[in-house]
Amino acid sequence: MKLKKFEGNPILSPNPKNDWENLVVCNPGVFYDEGKFYMLYRAAGDDEAHIIRFGLAISDDGYHFERMSDKPVLGPSEEGPDMGCIEDARIVKFDDYYYVTYAFRPFPPGQYWKFAHDEVLTEDHGAHAPHFIKKNMANSALAMTKDFKNWLKLGRITDSNLDDRDVILFPEKINGKYAMLHRPKEWIGEHYGVKNPAVWIRFSDDMLVWNEPSHLLIDGIDGGWEEKVGGSTPPLKTDKGWLVLYHGVEKGGLGYYRVGAVMLDNDDPTKVIGRTKDYIMEPEFDYEIEGYYKGCVFPTGNMIVDDTLYVYYGGADKYIGLATCNVNELIEFTLSEAQNS
Repeated sequence: MKLKKFEGNPILSPNPKNDWENLVVCNPGVFYDEGKFYMLYRAAGDDEAHIIRFGLAISDDGYHFERMSDKPVLGPSEEGPDMGCIEDARIVKFDDYYYVTYAFRPFPPGQYWKFAHDEVLTEDHGAHAPHFIKKNMANSALAMTKDFKNWLKLGRITDSNLDDRDVILFPEKINGKYAMLHRPKEWIGEHYGVKNPAVWIRFSDDMLVWNEPSHLLIDGIDGGWEEKVGGSTPPLKTDKGWLVLYHGVEKGGLGYYRVGAVMLDNDDPTKVIGRTKDYIMEPEFDYEIEGYYKGCVFPTGNMIVDDTLYVYYGGADKYIGLATCNVNELIEFTLSEAQNS
């Protein structure tokens, strides 16, 4: 089974009229609420520092989006740990507030596609500077808003000395606790039981305090399309379990980013009850291959409307695409004996 890509892709592209989004528009958080799709997208202009911000677009049908402002709706702080960039929003809602997890750095990363893999710009602040500052480390933070215009930045929710991204909240409490997916890059080796960065889950009584032990959820598979994995989209609750999309990266071959799905037990999401052996989406078209990461489909937003799953993704770190499927077909596929044998 493969997700069906919208023939009108990319649904959002860099905007030459605005210098803060004239180079990159990708990796959107999306939420469907009261008949409208709200898209919080990652954007960057053609500046050497590569400062990254969020723009806002809205749609009535989920396919055609209109930008809401010529200016970013949220950006790096002038002073503080997220001075460099904010990126890759994931959105859930509790009561009247949208809660947005996002990655950030203390300094802009630079145009990273011109560097070696996994390298960013750094600055020298002396031998005693914290690891976070020395390495221009990616951390993850939480913000809340009622309208995507007025914001409360709540601060870091991961350890400062870990490159811990793909941090995604579950959209409701489970057994009285909040739940979070995360992917600490440094948690590899014999002590952690994984060879490559993996997806972990942890619980908390407070959205800003995540100090309970994490549980390994899924790890990579040697020699396949998903040797390194990370969470992609917010979990969606169904009557058969939590549906979660994740991304997988091959270390050899073309180094493509592809997409798989897992089903987690509704009452105990540490239990994986189904996982796709085969990927359900891969780079195929120019807007997914010819960009700043050549060969990448990276979902960050998904919603179920009626029986349709809408999946919003970054293409090649430059564009935004949409793919859809019947959600019940994807659930059955993910739980099938053929995929889990």
